Amino acid sequence: MRTQFGVPAHALSLARRRALTTTGFTLSAAAVALLGGRDALAATKGKNADHAGDVRILNTALGAEYEAVAAYQVGADSGLLKGDALTLAREFQGHHKAHAEAIEATVVKLGGKAIEERKDYRFPVEKLKTQADVLRFAAGLEKGAVSAYLGAVPLFGDRELAKVAASILGDEAMHWAVLRHALGETPVVPVSFVA
Repeated sequence: MRTQFGVPAHALSLARRRALTTTGFTLSAAAVALLGGRDALAATKGKNADHAGDVRILNTALGAEYEAVAAYQVGADSGLLKGDALTLAREFQGHHKAHAEAIEATVVKLGGKAIEERKDYRFPVEKLKTQADVLRFAAGLEKGAVSAYLGAVPLFGDRELAKVAASILGDEAMHWAVLRHALGETPVVPVSFVA
């Protein structure tokens, strides 16, 4: 049985089983791991009190997650997304909200100050004229998120944070693949290595 955009029902079912719903947002496995890791990090804080580098990386990721939430809102508000595409955009926006909430909580737990969400983002809204334009824009953002997390993973001093960032990277890569499929493109990433 096929569901949204031809994705096999068992794949969506598995993804849903791996997610939790809290306060109306889908909480990804990565966010659950990040939230769960906060207590473990707090226990090690005295041993490794220098989390400043990790906090900077997390705040950069937090800024990107805020931007993704805002971008999906632009897509949802555009009136161009219909049916399954609109549902998909809202679901992915929920993932990004969950990532942002978990990252923000982790920054605070590590003794840092989480960055504020920007009031305004400059998105190319003048170029968004069709549903495909919006989906292509979202796919580009997800591809950028994959690259950003890929660059961040080796920079974390705390290897548990690196593992969680890699898990979020996987979530972003799945978003990218599903959006490619929604556009009628092969969901397989067109290169062997993502840079």
